[in-house]
Amino acid sequence: MTDRTYGTRLPGLPKEAPTGKLIVVEGADGSGRTTEVAALREWLEIEGHAVVDTGLRRSDLVSGEIDRAKQGHTLAATTMALLYAADFADQLENKIVPALSAGSTVLADRYIYTLMARAVARGASRDYARHLYGFALRPDLVVFLDARPEILLHRAIGKYGSLDYWESGMDLCLSRDLFESFFLYQALLSREFDWMAKEYGFHPIDANRAPEQVHEDIQRLVAPLYGRRFVAPRRPPVGPSGPVSRAASSRRAASA
Repeated sequence: MTDRTYGTRLPGLPKEAPTGKLIVVEGADGSGRTTEVAALREWLEIEGHAVVDTGLRRSDLVSGEIDRAKQGHTLAATTMALLYAADFADQLENKIVPALSAGSTVLADRYIYTLMARAVARGASRDYARHLYGFALRPDLVVFLDARPEILLHRAIGKYGSLDYWESGMDLCLSRDLFESFFLYQALLSREFDWMAKEYGFHPIDANRAPEQVHEDIQRLVAPLYGRRFVAPRRPPVGPSGPVSRAASSRRAASA
């Protein structure tokens, strides 16, 4: 277990290397992470793999406290980082490691990388963030869904009807305007993710496309983890106004 961490193993965790797979899907809000995790889980379960999913603010220990602390828009940056670290540590000990040790696949809808990027954007050093989350397990695969900020904005408005205070970085006082703050905050996070992509071996995926295209790209990365080669399903030809049936294609060929 020790050689799979980024630093020091949490006390009480087994020393044996887990046999399951840890797959992380990272990306900003609106990049399609949750949609992809659901699709990936369905595909893996059909293939016969036991799957457990996890994400941020899902521990029984502190998730409720984080939600309550964020309601007043007064949560300090250091307190936020420590609360999220406690949330992650609780899930690692009681959910992630047991599932991996049982041979299951763990799908993480975000992991320590988002937490590190948020901490650095709020003034922490990279060394501090790296040390704070050094007990985390190294994933078998990290995919990063890369979407343009304007796409993220459009999806957030379409889904929630407004922008989130924290996801827009309003606590950083980057701008009094919510929309301007959103773009400035996304730029800060993007800079950190670009650095981490090289440092931690992310596999970037173009998330500006349709979900099924994104899913196929990720399937190609995931399949080799299980000793398989992914073969994309054959799609019908696409015409100017949508898919073209084989019959229609044949009729056009016959009349040509």
